Amino acid sequence: MPTTFFRICPLLILMTFHSGGYAASAHEREQLSLVQQQLDTIERLATQAETDSTDETDDRYRFDYPRLIRDIQRIRLGVQGYLSPSRAQPRDPAELVGDYRLDTPPAEPTP
Repeated sequence: MPTTFFRICPLLILMTFHSGGYAASAHEREQLSLVQQQLDTIERLATQAETDSTDETDDRYRFDYPRLIRDIQRIRLGVQGYLSPSRAQPRDPAELVGDYRLDTPPAEPTP
């Protein structure tokens, strides 16, 4: 199972960063939704693998599961931000007057 996990993770990362521009088509939205589901699965597998791993004190190297999970979450946020970008809040405009005519002062008579 961990071997499958390590094969899928780079593929998903490449798929996420490969899609550029805005998610205009329904097909692209569908594909990115599938990527999000797969990211959920990968995160669940990583959490399970972290729980199942034994912390041997004499191991020279250990896999950094928390970093992997943070990266997965960051990718997920990137996909979500792409699918539904945040919009600026509408500003509170000042009240419109609606009267744009300026009255000119009367001309003084010349002597």
